[in-house]
Amino acid sequence: MTTRLISDLHLHPGAPEITAGFLHWLEENARGCEALYLLGDIFEAWIGDDLLDLAGSDPTGHGDLGVGVARALRRLTDEGTAVFLMHGNRDFLLGSRFAEQAGATLLPDPSVVSLGGKRVLLMHGDSLCTLDTAYQAFRAQARSPLWQEQVLSMPLPERIALARKLREQSGEANSSKAEDIMDVTSDEVVKAMAEQRVTTLIHGHTHRPAVHELEVDGQPARRVVLGDWRPDRGWEIVIEGDGEPRLEEIPLGR
Repeated sequence: MTTRLISDLHLHPGAPEITAGFLHWLEENARGCEALYLLGDIFEAWIGDDLLDLAGSDPTGHGDLGVGVARALRRLTDEGTAVFLMHGNRDFLLGSRFAEQAGATLLPDPSVVSLGGKRVLLMHGDSLCTLDTAYQAFRAQARSPLWQEQVLSMPLPERIALARKLREQSGEANSSKAEDIMDVTSDEVVKAMAEQRVTTLIHGHTHRPAVHELEVDGQPARRVVLGDWRPDRGWEIVIEGDGEPRLEEIPLGR
């Protein structure tokens, strides 16, 4: 059986080519898989599951996008594919209602699962970027149940405006940061893997697809990084049977 993992689609009404490519990939590639893992940043912004109520009446298109993605995932789960969702740094307000509508299971970050007959650590990856102290402070705030409750109590238009403001601030901040600050910290990677007693880590977030060989507690280990999706291509990790994780580029819109 085949397992596929993806992340960092950043689906948004303003990027319909990526949404179309993703939905086509679900039909052509993900159907028939044993499991599909989406490791965060499925959406560019998700401001609460009540977005689903706006389908058909939301001029911004977020409601229709959310419902369309949930229905597409539900078709997979109805046919027997197990779908797992993990929060990213853009869609950390994705909740149980969306997961239920999609027929999916929400996974905590981090999670250790059995893939290819081995224990594998799955993460979004942002918690590994410890040199970016400003972002880590925001991450701690954004994961706070009290902060999330306060945000979700705001009217939808205010949440939409807040999400837009946060994206703009993030873009401005990242433009002035050194590249190494926005990548994972090697020591944090080894620490996380050692704590979970694994030799394979899969994550996204950094938009730097690659396979990194390293050593954890004297054992050879591997960190496999997913890439982000764009109108012309996406990235996936494929695990067939007891095989090793295989990082592959996905041609889209060609």
